[in-house]
Amino acid sequence: MSLNLLSKNATTYLNSKKPFVLFSLPEQREVTGYFQKDTTRFHFEETMQDGFIFQPFQMGTDGYAIPVEHATVISESFEEWKPNKNIIPSKASIEAKEAYKQLVQDAKGLISAKKIHKIVTSRRVSYPLKNFDMQLLMESLFPMYEHAFRYIWYHPDTGLWCGATPELLLEADGECFKTMALAGTRNIHGDSKVIWEEKERDEQQLVVDDITSKLQSILSVIKISKTTNHTAGSLVHLRTDISGFVKKGKGSLFSIAHTLHPTPAVCGTPTKKSFGFITEKEGYDREFYTGYLGILGRQHQASSFFVNLRCMKIEGNNAHVYVGGGITKGSDPEMEWIETENKQQTMLRVLEPLL
Repeated sequence: MSLNLLSKNATTYLNSKKPFVLFSLPEQREVTGYFQKDTTRFHFEETMQDGFIFQPFQMGTDGYAIPVEHATVISESFEEWKPNKNIIPSKASIEAKEAYKQLVQDAKGLISAKKIHKIVTSRRVSYPLKNFDMQLLMESLFPMYEHAFRYIWYHPDTGLWCGATPELLLEADGECFKTMALAGTRNIHGDSKVIWEEKERDEQQLVVDDITSKLQSILSVIKISKTTNHTAGSLVHLRTDISGFVKKGKGSLFSIAHTLHPTPAVCGTPTKKSFGFITEKEGYDREFYTGYLGILGRQHQASSFFVNLRCMKIEGNNAHVYVGGGITKGSDPEMEWIETENKQQTMLRVLEPLL
């Protein structure tokens, strides 16, 4: 593992409370770091050029950014993938389980009354760490999930976040544009074939329909792929790719991102009603969980934004892991609980050396 320079810089910046981000695109064995030269707060806006953005779940709220022109850029590579298939014990209590199942039942009540089609419910689970170590975190996170966008973000206003997300919000290179609809979750069991139920296919179609509806006025020649299986660590999801060309004068990346976020995959549909349920009933602030983040590369490279799933926030020697799932009329509260327990494993495997 040759991430020594990045881990040294990241540790120094963290101790000095200066903004930085480390990230690696799917399939890449290279980690890039943007180390901001001062503590000025930058945010994602129309005029921003190359940089990294970090946006919250809350709609209409300014996020954070590190522009390349205000940062020192360092890249290092690692040699091989080191997937971890260990099952890490959950810390969830009986009370937490019953509370989440009730949340799911409440969501189903609104769906049954035909007031909402889908609601994404979530929860946060905290784990004490023996002793936080930046290099251990990096060496665990980046080589583990080759198909995911992996990152570690720090800003004195936001704290330390990291994750390995499987979901693309948008990718743009010139006029070419693509996104994906990702829904449904199953555990992978050896080579056995994944059988998807009607509930999961219905949920996936809700996401596809909502995204394509939002993009109708922005894209020309919209192409929708066949739905396939998408592997993310020990989990598999349904995935549909959506692509097209941005119409001239019909949208900047800034406006397109704001149009798409939050997608039904992280909020629900209709958006305003499901968002209202989440803010009223979940009982905690998602902050940057189910927001979006990634590379803005207008000058030198394609832009790639990802939905902030499979993530955690680290505060001192405590890690807060965020998990959730899409609720529709066919959801079973017990199975939804199990799904969130399975999703925890993505970050718990990263945390294993620190637990």
